[in-house]
Amino acid sequence: MTGASPTQRALTTDDVTYLLRASFGSRTGVRDAGPLTGGGYATVWWALLEDGRRVVLKLAPPPGLRLLRYERGLCSAEARYFRLVGERAPAVPVPPVLHHGTDPAYGEWLVTGLLPGRSLRELAESGVAVDDGPARYDLGVALAALHRITGDRFGYDDGDRASGSTWREAFTAMLDALLADAADWGVALPVAPDRLRTLVGRHADVLDEVRRPALLHFDCWDGNVLTAPGPDGRLRLCGLVDGERFLHGDPLLDLVPPLLYRRVEDDPEHPLLRGYRAATAEPLVLDAAARRRLGLYRLHLYLLMTVEMPSRGMTVHSHPQRHARLATLLGAEIAALNPLSGRGRHP
Repeated sequence: MTGASPTQRALTTDDVTYLLRASFGSRTGVRDAGPLTGGGYATVWWALLEDGRRVVLKLAPPPGLRLLRYERGLCSAEARYFRLVGERAPAVPVPPVLHHGTDPAYGEWLVTGLLPGRSLRELAESGVAVDDGPARYDLGVALAALHRITGDRFGYDDGDRASGSTWREAFTAMLDALLADAADWGVALPVAPDRLRTLVGRHADVLDEVRRPALLHFDCWDGNVLTAPGPDGRLRLCGLVDGERFLHGDPLLDLVPPLLYRRVEDDPEHPLLRGYRAATAEPLVLDAAARRRLGLYRLHLYLLMTVEMPSRGMTVHSHPQRHARLATLLGAEIAALNPLSGRGRHP
């Protein structure tokens, strides 16, 4: 397989066999294997072992490759996340961690069990009309379970990436890291970095309302939500994958990726929110302060998706529609948060 982005590698079945034998022993047999597509960071293959196990091999980017600041150590982060969820929220379907290792030639890799089902993205792209409401309801229930887990601090958990003793401190550090990445990679932004920092600082008071560092998946877009028909024939959640970007913070942050390019507060009866409300011990309040926080989180996500483009081998010329869409979305969130623009929703 030829990597679709510079962070992905060209692997062969011999490479995969080598890594699986390094994981499970030199006598491990591999009946079949192939690449999994959909992501843009790690290299991911599925494999069927001779003993009948179906596994996923995820190989981190090559050692020494330049990455975004928050992407450092994501392979080990994913192993920690799946183990934590398996221990603290066993009802949430995440892959079991089977092996986490490193190799002088290949670098770092992770092997997990292969979960059943198809992602919501695959179903949408198949053109087959399905009612995905029950699966999205289940996702809301699962997120509520994850959010009951409390971390030791806000932000990322490894000490090498953005974190803080308060959510304001951690979120501001996350933004600063992205702006530093934008400068390093020469990414043109619709607003000068200092203006973005000033804008976020103007709304930082609402970040102080978050006092508990809840466990967040932070990447529950449709490509990472696996589904399958349940006993009643309705589409149900059967897996959450790609947990390497997890952090601790405001549960509202986790409601942005599942409704990518939309405003969750404008659809209060969305199945995701109905499931979340049914399962959470804390009320889901979408008042003016919560809406401002959601605006900040969308701004952060669209900024992240813009800044990551060069590291994935994408340019304005190769992906003009993506760049234009993100620029429009970023501009809309900035305008909504900026009381001086004349178009903002917030005083």
